[in-house]
Amino acid sequence: MDHDTASRTTLIRSASDAGSRVFETILTRSPISRIDIARQTGLSQAAVTKAVAPLVAAGLVDAPPASHRDGTPGRPVSPVSIVLEAMVMIGVKVNVDEIIAVATDLGTTVLASERRALSSDDPHSVIESITEIVEDLRTALGDSASAIAGVGVAVSGDVDSSTGVVRESNIMGWADVPLGDLLQERLPWPVTLENDVHALTIGEHWFGVGLGTASFAIVTIGRGIGSGLHLNGEVVSGAFGVAGEIGHLPLADPTLVCPCGRRGCVEAAASTGAIETAVSTALGRTVTIDEAVALAHAGDPDADGAFREAARLIGTAIATLVNLTGPEVVIIGGEGVSDFDLFEKTLRDAFEAHAFGAAVRCRILTRPHTFEDWARGASAAAIQSLVR
Repeated sequence: MDHDTASRTTLIRSASDAGSRVFETILTRSPISRIDIARQTGLSQAAVTKAVAPLVAAGLVDAPPASHRDGTPGRPVSPVSIVLEAMVMIGVKVNVDEIIAVATDLGTTVLASERRALSSDDPHSVIESITEIVEDLRTALGDSASAIAGVGVAVSGDVDSSTGVVRESNIMGWADVPLGDLLQERLPWPVTLENDVHALTIGEHWFGVGLGTASFAIVTIGRGIGSGLHLNGEVVSGAFGVAGEIGHLPLADPTLVCPCGRRGCVEAAASTGAIETAVSTALGRTVTIDEAVALAHAGDPDADGAFREAARLIGTAIATLVNLTGPEVVIIGGEGVSDFDLFEKTLRDAFEAHAFGAAVRCRILTRPHTFEDWARGASAAAIQSLVR
């Protein structure tokens, strides 16, 4: 981290509450006038002007000379905007078999990306791979690497972001792994550890659908069934770092054992692995998810039944989530979205059957998320950690 980046980091971290709110507003809504910043934050225009000045001096915010909008009379408009390249963040998504890492600017636009296969899910081996892939990104960035200000790491499971501990990750086979501290020993920048779906939700909150939606939820379908909540303008983390875990609602057959060790979880019947197991058991041979998809499209009753059961459970779980929290929109993402035609009708029918009253008006949308998008979410989590 060079002197300019270190100074900018110190300025952001030491800002007053008003200063942090002003910087966050500019970061997520620029270009924006000082008048609109005051409206968004509830601060006086004088307080906004005072907060903006050091950000401009540090090169974090650009403030061109004031001008009248479209030549109309009245008070001059002076829009300010974030200097996107002032800082670079690294985002890392850890999967059981590979790591995807991106370097982004302050708007999470990808500047460079890398992928690396994992030969082992042992935490120390994963840490070594993360260290190496971050170094690859630093090399790829060239001179821009001096602007790196933080690293965000996203992992599936029960993650305590405040302590940097992966308390439980069924996909990785981890329990009580102090991944944040172990990485911090290896990397020269602040490290932020976050649950992968929460990180994705933070990215949507600051740089995606959250800018125009007061409340939304993300549900991901794939190796696991995850969800993230954005309510009343904030991403919900929960008192203990766990919130919105619809994959572990006990709605499935109680004889099914979930990878988490509990019985009857939605994930026990609706994840990629669960569908593979159901179809393989029915056909008496090993069936991959790609073959299960092909069989379902061809009308095979066992494969079709496995997808319908998964869709019924996910739709019921979404209805439960919507009944409890009332989001305007539910975005369905994850690798399972590529085969959403196998889920859609049954999922929507189950949602409508269980959504209470006006909750049925909640829109259900799909948005494919690549693993690079997950890594961008980790970068967004690192940016949020810096600002807050």
